[in-house]
Amino acid sequence: MLKKYPFYLKSTVILFGMTLFVYALANLRDIFVPLAFALLLAILLNPLQNWFISKKVPQVLSIVLCLLIAMTAILSVVYFLASQMIHLGDQLPVLKEKFLKLFAQFQQWVNDHIGLDYEKQDQLIADAKKSVKPLIGETIGSVAGTIALTVLLPVYTALFLYYKKLILNFLFEVFAEKDSKDVGTILQETRSAVQHYMQGLLIEALIVGTMNVLALWLLGVQYALLLGIMGAMLNVVPYLGGIIAIALPVMVATVTKEGYNTQLGIVAAYAVIQFIDNHFLMPVIVSSKVRINALISIIVVLLGNALWGIPGMFLSIPFIGVLKIILDRVPNLKAWGRLLGDEVPLRHKGEVWFNRYRKKTTTKKVTAT
Repeated sequence: MLKKYPFYLKSTVILFGMTLFVYALANLRDIFVPLAFALLLAILLNPLQNWFISKKVPQVLSIVLCLLIAMTAILSVVYFLASQMIHLGDQLPVLKEKFLKLFAQFQQWVNDHIGLDYEKQDQLIADAKKSVKPLIGETIGSVAGTIALTVLLPVYTALFLYYKKLILNFLFEVFAEKDSKDVGTILQETRSAVQHYMQGLLIEALIVGTMNVLALWLLGVQYALLLGIMGAMLNVVPYLGGIIAIALPVMVATVTKEGYNTQLGIVAAYAVIQFIDNHFLMPVIVSSKVRINALISIIVVLLGNALWGIPGMFLSIPFIGVLKIILDRVPNLKAWGRLLGDEVPLRHKGEVWFNRYRKKTTTKKVTAT
């Protein structure tokens, strides 16, 4: 017979355990971040490895081929972005001169219309620079982490692919034998859903990137390829990423072009692209079953940033999507899965109960009179 503990004791133990878990994640980020990216990459490459094995390719060779294909694709994107950034760097003196001229006009406008003199503006700018210094240090740390990630990512991915059967057997063995059928069903459905989800995110990013580049090219914005692809990558981070994705081409257009027609065109084009993405690409390609609601998305992105910085922001949405898939397939946890999703019920159960209670109370009063 299981002993029942009071609620305050159970809640204290749970909160203490969650605190230790978060503390461990925060302090071991250099270990867990490469592992997290490698796990997602292994999930993406698993169908490709299975295809190689079905063609009688040895397991080790199939893993090597998968990694070669993945690393070639990743390095191609990195090389393209780096070459575009170098080209942008060649234009920095001209862009800096134009930016300083626009900034001087903005300072004059603030002084004339808001009444904030130049001395106070300079003080605000100095304060802002002080607050940006920690961010610069974090960015440098992220660059160092990226170098470590580049080295560890293929190693961890190869090991996940090689030991996947060992990991699956472990998951079966930690549960009771009577639950093995349910565990097998959940693992099979989760693996399939996660693979489709991650593949859908990749296809969605390619389509959004293509639309971004085409829109910026038609509007005559410089560095359309670089800004469009960066916008597609930022699109993985919901809401906050979309705002940054729009701000970057608007800033470039402000510095490189006269007037404001191009900026308005960028905002309109990106609004249309976001509408297509939210109402067609996400439901059809990524699957509506793993869509996360706006409140949870923003909270998770901010928590990911607080926990692991910039990598945490990118990892938060895929992992919360994976978590929702698992919650939706465990009977006792389906309520948590619905909480993460974006399907809003027409009526909540408390309202139904309240209406029944009010009807019953009204009936008693009528009977009493």
